[in-house]
Formats: sequence, C-alpha cells, structure tokens
Amino acid sequence: MTALAFALIASILYLLASHQLAGHAQQPHPTPRRWLLLAVPAVLLHAGVHVLAWRLLGGADLHFFAALSLVGLGMAALTTGLGPAQRIEALGIIVFPLAAATLLAYAGLGGGMPQRELGWPLQLHALLALLAYATLAVATLLALMLWFQDRALRQRHLGGWLRVLPPLTQMETLLFRCLGVGFALLSLTLLTGVLFVENLFAQDLGHKTVLSILSWGVLGLLLFGRWRWGWRGPRAVKLTLLAMGLLLLAFFGSKFVYELVLGRS
Repeated sequence: MTALAFALIASILYLLASHQLAGHAQQPHPTPRRWLLLAVPAVLLHAGVHVLAWRLLGGADLHFFAALSLVGLGMAALTTGLGPAQRIEALGIIVFPLAAATLLAYAGLGGGMPQRELGWPLQLHALLALLAYATLAVATLLALMLWFQDRALRQRHLGGWLRVLPPLTQMETLLFRCLGVGFALLSLTLLTGVLFVENLFAQDLGHKTVLSILSWGVLGLLLFGRWRWGWRGPRAVKLTLLAMGLLLLAFFGSKFVYELVLGRS
C-alpha cells in the first residue's frame, strides 16, 4: 500500500474514534474505551506514513507539512496512551481530527526533498523539539478545557463532553504535569541547539531562537509561580496560551514564511 492509502485509512480511523468519543460523552454513563480499537491503529498507520516517506526520500523529511504532521502524531499518541489512565479521553474529540487534518495535509501537499544530511546530534535536537511542541500543544488543550470546565461549574451548566472530564483539581494537576514535561523537553531542545546548531543566532535562526527562549521563560515563570504562589485558573491558562503562541511563531511561523512564502528550505 502507498503512503497516501495509509494516510486515508488513518484519517478515517481518527475521525471515527473522535465521533465515538463525542457520542459516548452524551451518554449518562459513558464508557469510551472502545475508541482505542480505532485510535491505536490510526496512530500506527500515521507513523507508518512517515516511515514510508522517509524511506522513499532517503532521509528525514522535516519540512512544514511533515513537521506539522509529526506534531499531530505526537498529540494523538499522547492522547491514546495517557487518555484512559488519566480520564482525559475527551481530548481525542479535538486531537484526532487535528491529527487527521495534519496527516492529510502532509500526504497531499507535503513531501519533497529530504532535509540536508543530519547527524545524530541534529536529529536528537529535532526529535526533542517535536516532542516538546506536541506535549505543550496537549497542555494548551488541557488549559482550554480547564477554563471551559471552570466556567461551566461557575454557571452550573456542566454537561456534554465536559461531564467526562476529571474533577477540576485533577485537571489542574494534569495540566501542570504536562507543562512540566513540556518545559523539560523544551529546555533540552534549547540546550542541544546551543551545543549542536551552528550560528544559532544567525539571521535565519535568530528570531526563532529568541521566540523559543521567550516561550521557555514564560513557562518557567508559570511553573515557578505555581510552586511559589499557587498560581492557577485564568492566569495559568493565559500564560500557557502565551507560551504556546510564541512557540508556534518560532517554529511553524518561521517554516511557513521561509518554505511556503519565500520558497526556501
């Protein structure tokens, strides 16, 4: 089978898993575990698309749509792996369609020449970066769900998919655990960048580096504020969104301009 066929099948499975989760959320006593039978093969097929593409190209493809799809894969894998244990299956209602969209975009519009030959240090740097983006993207969704959950509780309108979420305090704990892991991965990304990337503050990388450091600083401030002053609620949500916005500008904003607008690798 071709990579495009894998992508189509995986996308259909993603959408079916999301639909099943949405349907279960409307039931009085939701038991959404069967969605795993759809999500697990979808994640495996999603990964298979990249493996086939990289073999065909003879090297790693980390261009705009490929990187976007890899982050979508990471989000889907985290949701599938952690969702049942942490009672955050509702994430899949949003994550799985996003993963399907990024995968289809890569299969239909992405691909091309592989990146220049990357040694293991730069491959490690790229892997850490993608893991950090995926983890912090999941944290951003958790922050938004926490905000909606808090607002619904205040208005006493807790219904629909919000009913399948863990209690508010548990959601906050999950959010900050996810932020802590994302902060650690982003720290390692910046460290490997300093160690292995030449001219990190060169003209074509300077703005990306500065924005990434700013995002790292915002996350560090939020985690310190949580530890020292017990920051939570809207402040935590706003700072999480700010940090993720800076990361999106740093990585995907830069890739979009360089690759799709200017036509540069």
